[in-house]
Amino acid sequence: MTDFTLSVGTAGTSVWFSRDLGETWERPYTESGLYLESRVWALAGHAARPGELLAGTDSGVYRWQESSRTWTHLPSPFDAHCTWALARHPQRPEVIVAGTHPAGLWRSDDDGASWRALPATLARECIFVGKPRVTQVIFDPDDAQTLWAGVEIDAVHRSRDGGASWQRLDQGLLSGDIHGIAVVRDGARRTLFAATNKGLHRSQDEGETWAFQALEAPWQYTRSIVARADGDQTLFLTNGNGPPGSTGRLLRSLDRGASWQDAGLPGEINSTPWCVVSHPADPMLVFTVTNLGQLFRSRDGGLSWHKLRREFGEVRSMALLPA
Repeated sequence: MTDFTLSVGTAGTSVWFSRDLGETWERPYTESGLYLESRVWALAGHAARPGELLAGTDSGVYRWQESSRTWTHLPSPFDAHCTWALARHPQRPEVIVAGTHPAGLWRSDDDGASWRALPATLARECIFVGKPRVTQVIFDPDDAQTLWAGVEIDAVHRSRDGGASWQRLDQGLLSGDIHGIAVVRDGARRTLFAATNKGLHRSQDEGETWAFQALEAPWQYTRSIVARADGDQTLFLTNGNGPPGSTGRLLRSLDRGASWQDAGLPGEINSTPWCVVSHPADPMLVFTVTNLGQLFRSRDGGLSWHKLRREFGEVRSMALLPA
């Protein structure tokens, strides 16, 4: 089995690292370069950069280097905002796209040395969350010139030209409160999924129209939708009774999202499951975490789960990278 570093970003206790698959944990102190009580909304690594991790925080973007075990701040025009989303170009790790709260999109082509604002027209106010925020950004797996952004609360936004222009896509969405986005392939056929506060939505026409996909669950609230790292056949969807909620389920699909079953997290779940991670170096190793910090590990691709002893406070992000 490949050696991995598992990272968890929290809302108020910075980033924690485990180098033994979640059994024990370390949090670097403030002298490492990141304030000990930072809120960390997003984490992003890259296959071409082992030992490196980007963190989106309440004071901008930071880079972790495992070799020195230090954080370095990457100054940006949005340092005064919270960085809620980070994505790295699949072939060019020096290209980074960040999403912020208040809602804004930014791109760096030089590994975070400089940033430019992307001209997406995003909502400035929202009755529910005050100021909207970008909850997820992804590079399209088939065309890295295409970017997808989910905004809470302002629907899905798509760029076909690397972020130079954007289109808002909301036709058929029951809610513009977007939490997670996934692009799933079945040969030449592509399906887009959007996880929202009012349930899962799918699109067969590149986001031009959306259809609600009801879940056989006590609640329709969904947060993250993630394909297992060995392909698009097996998907995971986090589902619960709200943010943070008091209970929830991890759902698993074995047919590219056509149907969903309870993945069977053990014990009493303390809040809505929030994040799911796996990695191509060992796709059978999967982790999930609830919003209020319960951690679970699977070694068989999500068929069975073990609850880890460690629990955190509020968790917002997670990453799994080869050591």
